[in-house]
Amino acid sequence: MISAFFHTFFYNPIYNALVALVALVPGSDVGVAVILLTIAIRLILLPFSLSAARTQRAMKLLEPKIKELKMLYKDDKEREAIETLALYKAAEVNPFASVLTVLIQIPVLLALYWVFYYEPFSVVNTSLLYAITPIPHAISLEFLGLISVSGKSAFLAVLAGLTQYLQAHMALSGTMKPSADAGSFQKAMGIQLKYVFPFLIVAISYTTSGAIALYFIATNLAGAAQEWHVRRVIASEVEELERITP
Repeated sequence: MISAFFHTFFYNPIYNALVALVALVPGSDVGVAVILLTIAIRLILLPFSLSAARTQRAMKLLEPKIKELKMLYKDDKEREAIETLALYKAAEVNPFASVLTVLIQIPVLLALYWVFYYEPFSVVNTSLLYAITPIPHAISLEFLGLISVSGKSAFLAVLAGLTQYLQAHMALSGTMKPSADAGSFQKAMGIQLKYVFPFLIVAISYTTSGAIALYFIATNLAGAAQEWHVRRVIASEVEELERITP
């Protein structure tokens, strides 16, 4: 039942959108269609990502005040909880918002990845198409006429790793920057995200296909652009939150 729900509401719509894009882009370039679809989905998810980023930034700014409350009411957990909730309310922060946004994004991004992974575009799977989905008459598996997206590409794989590093670097210096007294586990996770994960992305991209590499490149660059956008969009909100923190 879960599989049927996932395919009906996530996998099949994304596959149809990709096929339609292949039919519409000049030269029926699968690589261009992959990039356009990835960017379009990231834009659709942008409000959820912004909500999660706002919450994460706000929680970080509120950390000193929360620690102060813990010390002040260390012998009265009920009062600590009440005062903490009051602090969240005053700052207009929902500590559970980021969890909800992640839960919304995960099935969409997984479906996007699996479409690129399981559907070879040398043949269109017409059994998954809607009646309104245009079918491309010809399909080009050469991205911009230069690089095959159906086979392995060391160039695209390395580029995917580099863009992953860029995204991680921006995130860890921005909305995901660990606090000064962050635990060793959090710091270790940050190091792995920045220095280990890019190599993992390179390995996955090279051992699968150029389409997967293009997916990672597009989503990493979109993530980096999103981080840049978030820093500016919520600048005034950060200033407001700083006024209620010690």
